[in-house]
Amino acid sequence: MIGYLQALQELLVHARRTDAERVAIGLVSGRVLAEDVHSPIALPSFDHAAMDGFALATNGRLDGGSEHEVAGSQAAGDAPRASAGLAWEIMTGARLPDGLDAVVPVERTELLASRNDGAPSRIRLLDTLEAGANVRYAGSDVRQDDVALVAGTCVGPAQVMLLASLGVYEVSVARSPRVAIICTGKELQADPTRPLADSEIYNSNGPYLSAALAGIGVRVVSCETVDDTAVTYADAVERARRAGVDLIISTGAVSMGRYDFVPDTLRDLGSELLFHKVAIRPGKPLLAARFHDGPVVLALPGTPMAVAVGFRFFAVPLLRALQGQAAEPEFRAVLADDQHPKPGLRHFLRASLSQDANGRWVTKVMSQPQPFRIRPFAEADAWLVLVEDAGALPAGTSVAVASLQPGVWPWVTHSRSQGA
Repeated sequence: MIGYLQALQELLVHARRTDAERVAIGLVSGRVLAEDVHSPIALPSFDHAAMDGFALATNGRLDGGSEHEVAGSQAAGDAPRASAGLAWEIMTGARLPDGLDAVVPVERTELLASRNDGAPSRIRLLDTLEAGANVRYAGSDVRQDDVALVAGTCVGPAQVMLLASLGVYEVSVARSPRVAIICTGKELQADPTRPLADSEIYNSNGPYLSAALAGIGVRVVSCETVDDTAVTYADAVERARRAGVDLIISTGAVSMGRYDFVPDTLRDLGSELLFHKVAIRPGKPLLAARFHDGPVVLALPGTPMAVAVGFRFFAVPLLRALQGQAAEPEFRAVLADDQHPKPGLRHFLRASLSQDANGRWVTKVMSQPQPFRIRPFAEADAWLVLVEDAGALPAGTSVAVASLQPGVWPWVTHSRSQGA
């Protein structure tokens, strides 16, 4: 048996990056950039007014009370103009006429004269105006040729806005990983429309993994339910390999019982076992293997929370590495209650989150923590992670927490306040 961090490191060593592909920005949300995006233009691409007012040449500074002739009007979208040193009426977003370097808000001016059409022809400044006031300079957001987005960024709406503003219409992204799911157990009923026979249970692991993987942009190629025989499991693994998947996740038949055939079957199929049994709770019998010409295999115990832990703390880091993403940042909260974890194991506990009167995040272990119970998982906000050498932890201790589904924040999804 090995520790969690050692197991994770061994797993990530064998993460082979997926290929890159070009995708239009309208279809790129949720995908991971395979290479840096360099800006083809400056953003803004020209100096422009930050508000409605008058553009002037200050030569550093203009005193309040000074009077200025107004040459004309400049609106957003108008062509560049030469200023001849005169003031110009200007609208928000309009390009500054050449030679002008500041904008005075219209409310900080006094209108002295107008043309026949009502346009201002002469104004007086009410305040001192300095160069650069109310001007958005070209390249002040992004300079031309700068790296606008780095490889490994997961593209969301904000990134799409930036790409669109730069005129970038397609980007290179990592191919979405392909995953096959194999659930073992003759007791599993995969069809929820059929009534359960004696000793049957509905398969919840397959639907959970399918939903969780889809939630992080991963393509689920297949989700099979097979019985408790090595032959049917081997056939399912071979089908997944032929489909060209990057990862196989199986559930059940991975421990040490007479029906736990997964380790021997994977060896017989020519895979290399990376590790079997990890010092974690729940999910200790977890196994990882790899095919030299094909996918990595994560074989998880069949208990629902062992499957959830295997997905969140093994499959997710692996899938991020396959797409060139760095490890997730660590978030922390303080314990609501004392904890006494068993030494030598890394514990993953379902927890609620709330904020105390000081704004601190507080985490509380859900009641009925047994790993076969699913309802507390559905009611939880986060995973509470207690490391192997944590020892006795009094309430108020800072501990690591992780979201139930990667990237899904804020943590508190049920609008709790402490004590509710």
